[in-house]
Amino acid sequence: MKSYFITGTDTEVGKTWFAAGLARAFHNMGIDVGIMKPFAAGEKQNIGFKSEDVKILANSANVNDPEELVNPHFFPIPASPYTATKNSDVKVTVDIDLILRNFKKLSDMHDMILVEGMGGIMTPVLKNYYIADLINVMDLDSIIVTQTRIGTLNHTIMTCMMAKKYGIRISGIVINTIDSQGYDIDVLKDDIEDLTGLYVIGSLPLIAKFDVEKISKIIENDFDLKSLI
Repeated sequence: MKSYFITGTDTEVGKTWFAAGLARAFHNMGIDVGIMKPFAAGEKQNIGFKSEDVKILANSANVNDPEELVNPHFFPIPASPYTATKNSDVKVTVDIDLILRNFKKLSDMHDMILVEGMGGIMTPVLKNYYIADLINVMDLDSIIVTQTRIGTLNHTIMTCMMAKKYGIRISGIVINTIDSQGYDIDVLKDDIEDLTGLYVIGSLPLIAKFDVEKISKIIENDFDLKSLI
């Protein structure tokens, strides 16, 4: 069974909500799905996982895997791995081999792993090493999450072009409605498929508050999940 790397056209496009909903949808189908977020950043939570996003993913997949496995790198500032590790207050260095070892362990524990990236595919991890390089070395098919704000075609096309340049396998694109004044979903879907040659596997409506049951039901009912299994 395939595992997937969930990436995006930018930060704050809904990668975590989609990945969480997809994990719950697969779990509801009886698939033993694990989650991984190699890099997380932001304000440290007081209890449980350091990262709120990691907590959402783990709870949605209904897994209790150790934090150090699912999130080997946490940065207590909102920045890329490259920028965070240059900050003297951040005592974390990036270890790609650790990420790969953790992914192998998680893959041995579950039938499928959903790996959520940070930002877009060109988010810098190290100097001259980007999320795109990590996707390649992990040898995963990817799902790109985009959104509906005006200007998203530019970001989506650039992301797809860079994915092609890096030889990243794209299983499909997900449209997340985060702006009610943005593109019409049907028009955007047609434009994305026509301009990129890639398949839009589904779209999420505007959802004001995270609700994994609601998101997973939409994914189960409206997305082409058979193409991902």
